[in-house]
Amino acid sequence: MPITDWPLAERPREKLMRQGAQALSDAELLAIFLRTGLPGRSAVDLARDLLAGFGSLRALLQADLQGFCRHPGLGPAKFVQLQAVMEMGRRHLFEELQRGDALTSPGAVRRYLRSQLANLPHEVFACLFLDSQHRVIAFEELFRGTLDSASVYPREVLKRALAHNAAALILTHNHPSGVAEPSQADLHLTRRLRESLALVDIRVLDHLVIGDGEPVSFAERGLL
Repeated sequence: MPITDWPLAERPREKLMRQGAQALSDAELLAIFLRTGLPGRSAVDLARDLLAGFGSLRALLQADLQGFCRHPGLGPAKFVQLQAVMEMGRRHLFEELQRGDALTSPGAVRRYLRSQLANLPHEVFACLFLDSQHRVIAFEELFRGTLDSASVYPREVLKRALAHNAAALILTHNHPSGVAEPSQADLHLTRRLRESLALVDIRVLDHLVIGDGEPVSFAERGLL
């Protein structure tokens, strides 16, 4: 049955306008993005098929062009549109982050860092550079590794911090496995970076590990 024949209360667009986007399922949100289905399949049916085919919404969002277009109902135009939507979301979160003190806006920091790193299939190490008032100067991806590790060089982190004239920074990296629990290597790296940056009076305020759930904060765990 076409979605236009559904009761108004069950149509994804009308449901979103009435209850907000958070009330929709993954399939309903994806159906709004898709707009149309396939012959004999509504947009919601197609969305459910795609989520089952990819395995999860996360897998769909992190698919490359070739993997994305392999599925019926998807093509280069939809891939480009999805990338644009995700980038607009990231930029919105960065603007939100820039409006205040990073230390008094931990929720904004976490939302932004998750938007940047949560869906990547490889490990990335990045920094959020801050001024003396803890306002955001810039976010930079500094190192990219395999699924298991990334080679992080303290001198490169120091060089970028000095280039931004940063007074403090927040370290972050993702665990593609989805498990955000810090490893011993993460703890060792954080200590090395904190000691190196302290030599030029740049403070490491936190190190956030990004996984599937809530990021793990070194500062909250007393690991700094």
